[in-house]
Amino acid sequence: MIIDEKTNLKKNKRFFKKYYDFGHTFEHYIVQEILAYRGYFRRREKISYWHTYTGLEVDLVIGDARIAIEIKSIEEVMSRHKTGLNAFKEEYPDCRTILVSLDSITRPSAGMELIYVNDFLKMLWNGEIF
Repeated sequence: MIIDEKTNLKKNKRFFKKYYDFGHTFEHYIVQEILAYRGYFRRREKISYWHTYTGLEVDLVIGDARIAIEIKSIEEVMSRHKTGLNAFKEEYPDCRTILVSLDSITRPSAGMELIYVNDFLKMLWNGEIF
């Protein structure tokens, strides 16, 4: 599902923030899309998460550290939002790292992919993520 005018999370963010924990809702939505894709196409990659004792984390790790995905409900990605992925990349240098957000400019950033949520969903369902 693509986020269109009816389901535009960016446009309705105030509503979601007021009535729901928007960050968890956004993250849950992306995770559910990934699980739906994996089930629909019968992909067998293991999906897990990663964290350190110091509190750094990555929301999703696909396969054997093949892809790491961080999900942020933010409109502007800053370096502090990349800390978990950067730490993961140090431990697994060959891993593809992706940060999905509401930042509307999809772009590479220091060996990481910053992907706007709509672009990510299109890429996911076109088989370009895994």
